[in-house]
Amino acid sequence: MPELPEVETVRRGLRPLLIGRTFTSAGTHPSAKFTPAVHTVGTTVADIDRRGKYLLVALDDHRSLVIHLGMTGQLRVDPADALPDPYDRAWWTLDDGRRFAFRDVRRFGRIAVVGTDLRSLPTLAALGPEPFDPVFTPQSLWADLHRSQVRVKTQLLNQRVVAGIGNIYADEALWRARVHPASRSVSRPAAARLHGAIIAVLTQGIENGGTTLRDYRTVDGGSGSNQYRLDCYGQAGEPCPRCATIMRRQVIDARGTTWCPACQRR
Repeated sequence: MPELPEVETVRRGLRPLLIGRTFTSAGTHPSAKFTPAVHTVGTTVADIDRRGKYLLVALDDHRSLVIHLGMTGQLRVDPADALPDPYDRAWWTLDDGRRFAFRDVRRFGRIAVVGTDLRSLPTLAALGPEPFDPVFTPQSLWADLHRSQVRVKTQLLNQRVVAGIGNIYADEALWRARVHPASRSVSRPAAARLHGAIIAVLTQGIENGGTTLRDYRTVDGGSGSNQYRLDCYGQAGEPCPRCATIMRRQVIDARGTTWCPACQRR
């Protein structure tokens, strides 16, 4: 599933292509997860933002088109004469004739159109702070993790402690911070290390255009390159880049997890 760096890369790719453009028509797959797209016809894109893993397309009528890419979602802007893709689930004609399309093979993505209060969408209202927001601090992270006996990796994935982290960047951050993913308590120093590691791995992911393992693509159809910079995720059976101990993998709370048994002791 695309995580914060992938969604942020898509956001940056879409801004010069969509801002100032008007949706002159729209069509969708019959699923109710995609049909809200038709309610944007006649509006003009004012800005494109992001909240966690959600894209927020601000419209000139003070509403927002909210897009979640799900597991296989891709967004692109095609020339007017481009052939539609059979896996397009929502599509818009722009006022310059080009076609903006949301491709989603497995149909786990979704679309909503909301008013000025984005919190009216429960999934957005439940999100924790953005990792680059000043309110997300080592102290706030420790306080949230300290309150719960849930495993630390599971807390990172629930989006309430911090928004935008998924399986890839959770494994990477925990490895960098030397925190065992199944730990149920985290010390203040460990929380400080983890805070810095979260910001570092997400920044690296954005700088590298995201991580393409299978379905994720940039707006121009390209791949990210962060998969070549991963230290932990998917490296089970390989030597740890830090200490050369063989990395291990197990399922923690239904999520495949990789860690170093020497660097990340419980």
